[in-house]
Amino acid sequence: MNNYRCLKTADIELNPGLNIVVGNNECGKSTLLEAIDLALTGQLNGRPIQTELHPHLFNSEAVATYINALIAKTPVAPPAILIELYFEDNSALTKLKGINNTAKVDLPGVALSIEFNPEFGDELASYVANPSLIRTLPIEYYKVSWRSFAENPITSSRTIPIKPSFIDASTIRNNAAASRYVVDLMKDSLSKGQKVDLALSYRMMKDEFLNNEKVRAVNEALAMKKGEITEKALSVSLDTTSRASWEVGVIPHLDDVPLMLVGKGEQNSIKIKLALESSADSHLILIEEAENHLSFSNLNALINHIAERRGERQLVITTHSSFVLNKLGVDSVILFHRGSAITLKDLKKDTQDYFMRLPGHDTLRLILAKRAILVEGPSDELIVQAAYRNLHGKMPLEAGVDVISVNSLAFKRFLEIAVLLDLTVAVVTDNDGDVAAVERKYQDYFGNPKVGIHYDADENYRTLEPQLLKANGRPAIERILGRTFEGDAELLRHMQTNKADAALKFFTTQEAWTAPGYIVDAIS
Repeated sequence: MNNYRCLKTADIELNPGLNIVVGNNECGKSTLLEAIDLALTGQLNGRPIQTELHPHLFNSEAVATYINALIAKTPVAPPAILIELYFEDNSALTKLKGINNTAKVDLPGVALSIEFNPEFGDELASYVANPSLIRTLPIEYYKVSWRSFAENPITSSRTIPIKPSFIDASTIRNNAAASRYVVDLMKDSLSKGQKVDLALSYRMMKDEFLNNEKVRAVNEALAMKKGEITEKALSVSLDTTSRASWEVGVIPHLDDVPLMLVGKGEQNSIKIKLALESSADSHLILIEEAENHLSFSNLNALINHIAERRGERQLVITTHSSFVLNKLGVDSVILFHRGSAITLKDLKKDTQDYFMRLPGHDTLRLILAKRAILVEGPSDELIVQAAYRNLHGKMPLEAGVDVISVNSLAFKRFLEIAVLLDLTVAVVTDNDGDVAAVERKYQDYFGNPKVGIHYDADENYRTLEPQLLKANGRPAIERILGRTFEGDAELLRHMQTNKADAALKFFTTQEAWTAPGYIVDAIS
């Protein structure tokens, strides 16, 4: 892809089956799905792309570069959008095969471009005569070119033997559109005979309307007004034109309730399931954030349904949900950010299996964080968050730093992902009275500038509570906890017996306290 919306460039290789595209907001996930659908159907927002052209389809950075070049009197060619889809070398796609693509490889594929039409050269020269007045591209001078890699023009999506189903709830802007969307999906699951029967029944219902005694009476009364309103007989009837087909008049119901009146989550779930159940010639399913409007239990049921019913079809699903990611398979993840795509297929098999079972579903938190700090439990998490706030004046998440509580045995599994994706991660760990064991455990990471392993080297202070006592002294901690103790041993017993409660006191106190040095190193 080149210059399409927020994606200045993108080069992505998808898995033949399942693809889970994860990334932060505004990273281009939705744009990716939209571009794939556009190149396969020639449509945007359900309409031919020629009728949907507007300046904001073009990457803003590319447009700014073009305008700045005009102002600097070093003009460059007007920016163009290019979307190329490369298919597997399958005999059914032979007519699409050729080398007319950016990679110059002999494969089947299609390319859709939106580029300046040279026939408007004089008009463009006049338009750019005063570059300081230009803010957008003159899309009126642009043309759409849709062709195969064999350089044959594509006039209809029927030319491409790959049928996509694009499910994006954000494009359903009103209740009528939502119903029509579901009806279109329902049509795909009906046989030809069932469609004919439904159309015939709908037309017969219209005929019966005119035979209704009350309707005849109304029409007789209207006929008596001939000459007052018009010289022709006025009457009422149902619309029998082609635009009033059953698809328009029929409204889906759930338990006798019109679809537009049920919850958004149920609507989205139905759309996804209908797409999966559609006819066998649907080869590609594109789903935009399946988790929208769904509770955890309903999401679980939907994800199970997707995993079971996908079959051999290719599925590309975007998500912010760690649950979706873990449930469908971390090996199918594509981390996506402004055109850059990284997969997790290089993870060790046991690490993949671990994240498939992970009850906390924290994988995505690690992937999406600007920086992550891994800690051993809830009390460590509270202390690190409070220490970060005390040092920086704001909570970690406000700075894009996610403090994630992880079983210490899983630290290395999270670090495997971090190294693969070049993420910045700090580990805050106890020394457990054996510094040498800590060093052996993390020996592969000490030389990595993106990974910090933070612990105290004094084996006399094995865990967090003794470390807090060493850093603050008993009087300060007594003020924080709001009670006194006979000695350090009693204080430690209390803190270790009531780990979360003691950490919460540190988190909420107005008293000044000092974080242990290894924690300060991790949050600095």
